[in-house]
Amino acid sequence: MGIFGRKNADETTGAVSPDLASVTGDYTIDAAHTTLGFVARHAMVTNVKGSFTELSGTLHLDGDDPAKSTASLDVTMDSIETGSTDRDGHLKSADFFKTDEFPTMTFRSTSAEALGGDDYRITGDLTILGVTRPLAIDLEFNGSAKDPFGNERVGFEGKAEILRSEWGLTWNAALETGGVLVSDKIKLNFDISAIKNA
Repeated sequence: MGIFGRKNADETTGAVSPDLASVTGDYTIDAAHTTLGFVARHAMVTNVKGSFTELSGTLHLDGDDPAKSTASLDVTMDSIETGSTDRDGHLKSADFFKTDEFPTMTFRSTSAEALGGDDYRITGDLTILGVTRPLAIDLEFNGSAKDPFGNERVGFEGKAEILRSEWGLTWNAALETGGVLVSDKIKLNFDISAIKNA
């Protein structure tokens, strides 16, 4: 989901740096070393953080033509964790994610672009509760390495923001002091490690 090529410092040539060209290929996201987190404002005064612990996905990285890179991500909604069993149960219920009816959240990329330096943006379709809307994710390339087991890895971190109401997540409760219990704006955080396919 996001290393789309760092261009050579000589922008006039349009050449892709050799190290980036060498990561071209197909990758599988390593769920054990990947975090998809979120932050929501609670009661207007504090943040609640959570994550999804079960996910799978693939990347195709094209070092010669970064715009041809693609990403696919599937997230198991029942794997949501916020540090509170009661809150997790509420989020899985019909008030929020309806996980019995909609067990998976998906992201499918539609375009990618280099923003300069190690920064990139991937745009795609995010589907929650059967509703599909565009989402842009800003990413930073963290590099590539071979791990002790011989796996070729790439890593990156990213962030995005959504208005949950745009995906039909509208449950809320009014506060006596004004405002609402749960913010509409949700911050998404990605920290992803992917292994090159053999």
